Amino acid sequence: MSSSISIRERAFAPGENSLSIGIANIHAVVPGIERNKRKILETMAVFKEKKVNMVVFPEFCLSGYFWENQQECRDYMNSAVIERHHDWITDMLFPMLDDDLNYIVFNNIRKGSSGHHRKYLNSTYILNRTVDYMKEDYIYDKIMLPGIEKIYTRSGLDDRLVIDTKWGRFGFTTCYDYCFSQLLQEYSKIDQIDAVVQVASWKGTGTREYPTMNIHTDTYYGMLWDMLLSSRSATNQVWTIACNSVGVHTISGTRFWGGSGLWAPSGINIVQASHFNEELLIIHNIDIKGQRKIEVDDLEYTMDFNKIYRHLKGKRTFTRM
Repeated sequence: MSSSISIRERAFAPGENSLSIGIANIHAVVPGIERNKRKILETMAVFKEKKVNMVVFPEFCLSGYFWENQQECRDYMNSAVIERHHDWITDMLFPMLDDDLNYIVFNNIRKGSSGHHRKYLNSTYILNRTVDYMKEDYIYDKIMLPGIEKIYTRSGLDDRLVIDTKWGRFGFTTCYDYCFSQLLQEYSKIDQIDAVVQVASWKGTGTREYPTMNIHTDTYYGMLWDMLLSSRSATNQVWTIACNSVGVHTISGTRFWGGSGLWAPSGINIVQASHFNEELLIIHNIDIKGQRKIEVDDLEYTMDFNKIYRHLKGKRTFTRM
């Protein structure tokens, strides 16, 4: 299957029994639901041909991102909520699942069952042949809301999502959530996950300057993305599979950082996509549990953590008292 998007394919290790993933470092246009659908299907065709087991799309991959004109933005986003696109998902995405391709991870806004009808939930869904993707048990609602997202969306509050697969246990975060160490700590220490799947529309531009030290950057938030993915993976000793939007928002001009990729439990980046251009990453034969065990056996942070901190029974928190 030919694609207009650049493809990069790597093998983590020899053999064929470990996880192969497809990560879509792509851009969603606004307004452009049908264009975004076509791109998703084009991307899926490539990943299926490469026989990946799990595909990950970025945050807002169907709708695209918000902008400041609230009336125009709401009118468009109301047409993009997941409740309006069940038929497309059922007819076009679900049939792509097979014995090789077990999971499709994608994100879109939804109304949800709450009465907060003016604000959407920012939700990540797990498509799998054995589950109902709209069942709350298989949806992760974004918790931490930055800037403009507070206007349009409401928090998932105490939500979390963990799925068990034959390759390992996976937890999920969305964009800004990943900044908060407590959430990753809960996943790694309480839920004992092997990997985090992080979907995002993380912007790159932001200025920080320290003139007397001759230090200046216009891509501060992009630097944070690269730094946090490495540090959170290392300090929690989990894999991070990160999928970010890339390119420029067609209305607001916001530049998304891209840089999707795979980070090992050591914090070392295995492969990373472009910060500027669309790119499809395909990584074969990732030994999720085996490689994590090797690195944890070398130096287990959790064992040292548990010598000092105690998990409060019935709570998702710790104390030193």
